[in-house]
Amino acid sequence: QVQLVESGGGLVQAGRSLRLSCTASGFIFSFNAMRWYRQAPGKQRELVASITSGGKTNYADSVKGRFTISRDNAKNTVYLQMNSLKPEDTAVYYCNALGYPEIWGQGTLVTVSS
Repeated sequence: QVQLVESGGGLVQAGRSLRLSCTASGFIFSFNAMRWYRQAPGKQRELVASITSGGKTNYADSVKGRFTISRDNAKNTVYLQMNSLKPEDTAVYYCNALGYPEIWGQGTLVTVSS
């Protein structure tokens, strides 16, 4: 079955970096656009970044210039490089496949301290 497993979260100080990974299985990864979402406490889930099957990327204004999404189709993995982290980036981060919008992983918690 379709599965998404996120990892790489943690507690970091503001200004530092983290790289999140999401490994997919159960579908043809290379054919699917992939997206990273986040959900902060008490807030709705929001789209952070997306990457098409061809590698075209798009970002939310709040992370543009700080976050980079990439993918390795040989590893069925999508990454989110997060630089210059801010306390407002604190959230649970999830990946999602465009072709399977109902499928979510467990997420990975990112906590940024000031």
